[in-house]
Amino acid sequence: MTAAPAAVLPGLRKGVRLVHDPVREQSALLYPEGVLLLNDTAAAVLRHCDGRRDAARLTARLGEEYDGVDGAEVVALLADLAERRLLTLDGTGSPVRPHTAAGPGGGPLRRPAPLGLIAELTYRCPLQCTYCANPLELAKYRDELRTEQWLRILDQARELGVLQIHLTGGEPLLRRDLVDLVAHARQLGLYTNLVTSGIPLAAGRAGALADAGLDHVQLSLQDADARSADAVAGLAAHDRKLAAARQFTEAGLPLTVNAVLHRGNLARLGALADQAVALGADRVELAHTQYYGWAWHNRAHLAPTEEQVRQAESDVAAARERHADRIEITLVAADHHSGTVKPCMDGWGERQLVVNPDGAVLPCLAAAQLPGLLVPSAAAEPLAAIWHDSPAFNRFRGTDWMPEPCRSCELRELDHGGCRCQAFQFTGDPAATDPACRLSPHHHLVTAPAPAGTSGPAPRRFR
Repeated sequence: MTAAPAAVLPGLRKGVRLVHDPVREQSALLYPEGVLLLNDTAAAVLRHCDGRRDAARLTARLGEEYDGVDGAEVVALLADLAERRLLTLDGTGSPVRPHTAAGPGGGPLRRPAPLGLIAELTYRCPLQCTYCANPLELAKYRDELRTEQWLRILDQARELGVLQIHLTGGEPLLRRDLVDLVAHARQLGLYTNLVTSGIPLAAGRAGALADAGLDHVQLSLQDADARSADAVAGLAAHDRKLAAARQFTEAGLPLTVNAVLHRGNLARLGALADQAVALGADRVELAHTQYYGWAWHNRAHLAPTEEQVRQAESDVAAARERHADRIEITLVAADHHSGTVKPCMDGWGERQLVVNPDGAVLPCLAAAQLPGLLVPSAAAEPLAAIWHDSPAFNRFRGTDWMPEPCRSCELRELDHGGCRCQAFQFTGDPAATDPACRLSPHHHLVTAPAPAGTSGPAPRRFR
């Protein structure tokens, strides 16, 4: 056995959990924005990370159980997980307490198996943000799934392999059964991420959610400037959001501050990062607008200039240097300006699925708009049958559907051909190469100025 240096004291970062998944017969680290599946070696190392045992003693303990343990390799693994911000190495982390998620095990796993479920609990929302990605025809979604239907969906999702649930909307806090849904998800071993505006957050509800087992909160801010933020929200919301952030952190919940970036707030990107630090957030996600729903309708009023995008990149670099390791700062790039495409949903029907408020099940948030897509319903069919066998989920799964230049591109297994909804919105053909790609024959449609369809941005309204 090769010894390891003793100066490393590994423990889990706040908001990170280790679970064993009997569906995959594999361990996984669950964290605010994802799932990391682990091999047996990594899982064995992590089970001995208690925040107090140093790397040398950890390696010695592993040597009692396994032959040929290399201390340098153990430290390299710990360093990699720390670089991903899943571990701390300075003794401030939490002890690893492995849990086993619910679900059948021992049988053959049918692949692909999804890791994440985006549960759009309601499209009701008090805010009127012009960049909202919810559908324009919100009135169609007044009939929402009942509590018992959502509980059944969570059960089926876990049996299918889902390990992480994103509870979103609209505004999920408007669901009176939110605490019950969180508690049930926790019983199943699922990681729960609440995506919220923080309005309305009644006194004591953050504590109730924490007690039910909520793992993480992602709170939206419209701007660092209160007047500008309230103008986007359509009501005096900014100060209430700051109060909600304090309630979440006082309840001990890990907090990510999220800000959607557009031409109106890009100049205050650095101030948004500073405000997240002041609120005690663990992460800040600065995400350029994704143009679906209301955001697509208002694209001409939201789209930034090339100069603004490049300045934003510089401002993020400065904020990272200013705050060092106190907070994780993530920038979701403006793919219309990069010449490359985002791996939408990590591939159509590969890792994630969406359930709408009325039970419609989709491969991505905006897919209902695609022509000829027969949208299945979780209220009528089992989730496993929808995921594996429905025409909707198999339509763009894999690479056989791809046209050139995607079919011959060496990146096709990484970017999965980009976004089908974006391709449809710009070209009318959901099978076309994503126009955000510089190799697309339609790339000029992305780089050209957006046509002004309205004299001013249309606020999101649930009529």
